[in-house]
Amino acid sequence: MTDRDALLVAAVRAGNLREVHALLGPGRNADATDEDGLPVLCTAVAAREEEIAEALLGAGADPDAVDVDGAPVLCAAVAAFAHKTVAALVRAGADPDRALPDGTTPLLRAVEGGSPATVTALLWSRDLQDPQTRLAQPVRERLLAAARHWYGTGPEAELRRRTGATGPAKASTVDDEWCEVEQITLGGRTVRAGHGAVLTSLESVFGAPAPLTELVARAVRHPDPRHVDWVESSTLLGRRSDEEVRELVTYLRHHPSADHRRFAADVLGSRQYFLNGTAYPHHEDDRDLLAAWAETEKDPGVLAEVLWALTEHAEEHSRLESIGLRHAGHPDPRVRRKVSACLWWPDRPLTAAATAALRALTLDPDDEVRFDAARILLGGEAGRPDELRAVVRDLVRDPHSPVRGAAAEALAESDDRTADATALLLALLDSDDRIVRLIGAYGLALRDDPYTPQAYARVEELGPIHRPDHRANALEDWRGRTEALPRGGNG
Repeated sequence: MTDRDALLVAAVRAGNLREVHALLGPGRNADATDEDGLPVLCTAVAAREEEIAEALLGAGADPDAVDVDGAPVLCAAVAAFAHKTVAALVRAGADPDRALPDGTTPLLRAVEGGSPATVTALLWSRDLQDPQTRLAQPVRERLLAAARHWYGTGPEAELRRRTGATGPAKASTVDDEWCEVEQITLGGRTVRAGHGAVLTSLESVFGAPAPLTELVARAVRHPDPRHVDWVESSTLLGRRSDEEVRELVTYLRHHPSADHRRFAADVLGSRQYFLNGTAYPHHEDDRDLLAAWAETEKDPGVLAEVLWALTEHAEEHSRLESIGLRHAGHPDPRVRRKVSACLWWPDRPLTAAATAALRALTLDPDDEVRFDAARILLGGEAGRPDELRAVVRDLVRDPHSPVRGAAAEALAESDDRTADATALLLALLDSDDRIVRLIGAYGLALRDDPYTPQAYARVEELGPIHRPDHRANALEDWRGRTEALPRGGNG
């Protein structure tokens, strides 16, 4: 192992992305191995350093590298649910359908692992054929059977059967790309409980769709719109414009179960997105249905979902403002969080009633409600700018606020040039979150603050700034403006 290889191995072990990038320059060896002969790419994947793994692959690391036991690195990425690394490996040439000594394939292992994001990364790639074309019928049937078995048995029960473990399982909720799923560890094995979503996806890809009632059952089995099973069913139905789905949604709207009604609202919201701009003839009918529903729904969780579906795409409806005013004082914050979007839409001035309601909402105990109301009023110049800016600054100041990042972005891009605003942007540079630091540096750049170069250096202390990103580009824009100023100018 050369000295340069040793430095690369050490940088990967330390998770030092910046140093890895520096060592992958001229004369690089992206296939460096450690003292045990383990390729550095395997080290990165085992440590779940996805950005480092992608950097190594980009520098030419072998995507078919194997660990000390001879297992392909792709299998390690699948086992770690590192879907970004899985996608990068497949793009670089790793074979998701490679036959393994135990008779499985990386794709089959992913299906059994229950992570929809990982399965998707193996099914689709710019260099792979359509999965229905590239996979033979027996292979497709085996994948479907595996997904059905794990879903029907349940991941914990199947792990107990396979491992013989009798102790308690360790369970937690984790992110799976943009959704959430349970992760279960038992008997030394870990799987995710997204087999319903995996099954739904495979059925769709392989042309073997489940009955609509089964898709609904898979969704409400985990009554959370962020759960992977719910999202997969909602997305699939939201892409369909046929009468059968429309009848299903109409039926579910009146279902006695709030979970079923909430799912119906989510499907309508998905349809607003997926069928927007198509020849779908019932778009206005769907919006009228949502508006009528918003005036009668009693369950707060369902009502919030209905309002989301009605307002998510900032499309006007004649009853939207009256719906917002009706619910501005709703006792549940989930509902109030959707009210601001009802009272405003692009290219239309706020009415006096909407303005009054939004002003009241800037005093709401819920952070998100206050922020949305203040942001809209500031954008519409509806008076009291100092007080409205103070709402935003207070949210930025609170490190525990769930909307701190959004409020910081709003502050950075605002015309708030007070000393308090500048001090807050500087304070963001002490955050442990790279994006929050970047927002602080971005806000200083927009204000032509002389500390801007040092601010961006503070961001890079946490790792390189990824481009393209308009916030990253603001440094070069700042340099262009300040260098053009006459000596002694302050912009």
